[in-house]
Amino acid sequence: LTFPLLSVTLLVSFGSSMLYGYNLAVVNSPAEHIKAFYNATWSQRYGQGLGPAPLTLLYALTVSIFALGGLGGSLLVGLLVERYGRNGALSRSALLVLLAGGFMGFSRALGSPEMVIIGRSITGIHSGGCSLRCAQPLPHGSNLRGFLGLMPSIFICLGVFSAQVLGLPELLGKDRFWPLFLSVVVVPASLQLLLLHCFPESPRYLLIERNDVCGATKALQRFLGSPDVQDVIEEMQEEQRSLSSMEMASVWQLLRERSLRWQTLSVAVLNAGMQLSGIDAIWFYTNTIFENAGIPVSQIPYTTMGTGAIEVVAGLIGCFTIERVGRRPLIITGFCAMGVCSAGITISLLLQAALPWMRYVSVACVVGIIAGFCMGPAGVPFLVTAELFMQSHRPAAYIVGGSLNWLCNFTVGFIFPFLQMSAGAFCYLVFCGVCLLVALYVYLVIPETKNKTFMEISHIFA
Repeated sequence: LTFPLLSVTLLVSFGSSMLYGYNLAVVNSPAEHIKAFYNATWSQRYGQGLGPAPLTLLYALTVSIFALGGLGGSLLVGLLVERYGRNGALSRSALLVLLAGGFMGFSRALGSPEMVIIGRSITGIHSGGCSLRCAQPLPHGSNLRGFLGLMPSIFICLGVFSAQVLGLPELLGKDRFWPLFLSVVVVPASLQLLLLHCFPESPRYLLIERNDVCGATKALQRFLGSPDVQDVIEEMQEEQRSLSSMEMASVWQLLRERSLRWQTLSVAVLNAGMQLSGIDAIWFYTNTIFENAGIPVSQIPYTTMGTGAIEVVAGLIGCFTIERVGRRPLIITGFCAMGVCSAGITISLLLQAALPWMRYVSVACVVGIIAGFCMGPAGVPFLVTAELFMQSHRPAAYIVGGSLNWLCNFTVGFIFPFLQMSAGAFCYLVFCGVCLLVALYVYLVIPETKNKTFMEISHIFA
């Protein structure tokens, strides 16, 4: 890869993934302020406030509606790219974020909780559309395939960390600032919108999908910094000929394909397990978890920020070691660490009344869950999805995996507050079981895909 081409890849991934990570964590710090706004607005409209259960339900919808928007965006991205191109689709999705920021930023001034919920769903559409585009790894044989495949997870961690920093009481963590805090998404979206116009359309898209040889040549000359790009054009034309003779499988055809049954099941297990592991409960409700663990309220924002810094470090460790240690060790170790730490949270919460120092064990376990997730489960499932399928079945596999990912994200975000109220400390044992079962499945079924072609992986499954 040349530096200009690599920089464009990372730029698009950085903007979209940062926004995704920011939106995951932005509702954590102002949770009580948003609930108070909902309650006050309801009281003004109907003469009485919301009870604890309806208020929890409304806030859980605000948190989890982001995932439903993401599901819609992931299903629409193919149509948008086909019609407007990659740059055009990204530009239009960035415009959606500006609209969402306006909804959330003016929600309190207009006394409308609905605007917060609509804004969250629109940001989800953007993240769903961009996350699949950022997850595409390099072709088989590239020594940067694993590294670039995990880079979006690093940017997501940075987005989460930036939300935790801005949510500090000294910055935007005060009650009067929460609408501004939610609408900060317009800043990276605006930057991405401006920078996208500095780069030409994807040469591969122009030649293979639009058959625009002249446009692809000019774009390659800009990207590669060289007037001689004929060899690359010929390679893409050969790919265009091979793709034109290839029939792309639908989701239904993929699910019915007996020879790919274990690969499809593996994609489903990895993507569902990634979200059902409880990581979204940690990101969405970190402050509540720490409050229940007995951490003093004044220390919670800084403890939360500390976990964000650790997750960035853990993500970097995974990113720089994946091509050395492989995919399986990272994902098995990550899920096992998350399972053990989820059980540790349950034990520490049960014992903290008798042993006050157990609250710090709870914090350590939360850190362990986040670190374990960022080292492997955060990015490897997207990478493995591409490595388990040839080109004809890969889009359908991404639809299956992405849909399960977003649906499970919504499920955890919506039911966790009620699960916590009903099961108390034992709710984390659900996540513990999921993590250990996924780790066992990977150990028994999924082979190592590092430096292997699709045919080699297929023979191992067979």
